[in-house]
Amino acid sequence: MTVLLWLLAILLIGAGLVGLVLPPLPGPLLLFAGLWVAAWAEGFAHVGMFTLVVLGVMAALASLADFIAGAFGARRYGASARSITGAALGALVGLFFGLPGLLLGPFIGALVGELSTRSGLPAAARAGWGATVGLAIGVAAKLAFGIAMVGLFLLVRFF
Repeated sequence: MTVLLWLLAILLIGAGLVGLVLPPLPGPLLLFAGLWVAAWAEGFAHVGMFTLVVLGVMAALASLADFIAGAFGARRYGASARSITGAALGALVGLFFGLPGLLLGPFIGALVGELSTRSGLPAAARAGWGATVGLAIGVAAKLAFGIAMVGLFLLVRFF
């Protein structure tokens, strides 16, 4: 049974790490699940509930980073509320189209949202660019949280 739990943990952790940079996979959630299964495989002898709660909070924050950062980037570049909504919707739709969708989804969503409130293409393009920059920052934040989660788990487990 322990071997199966470790195999499942390794599979989930691997998928979680890949999911930190590939949008279709819920990376932080898979990573958290894998770390939880690894702790369970050892009967929670080394990694306890407090650490798992902290890891869960980190996973939740990492999951929010993608959506919040895209909207923040659009707002930073002077986007309207419709543009921010468009960027968030574009990011959701873009998830289904892989990497091109991830990059273009927020941009197109913010562009369409901005065009619906203003007549100027330059302002709409600036908002789209801001959404794309925000998304890149979100992926970086998600990756940082994921690496920190693994680091915390290893620190608690081995030291």
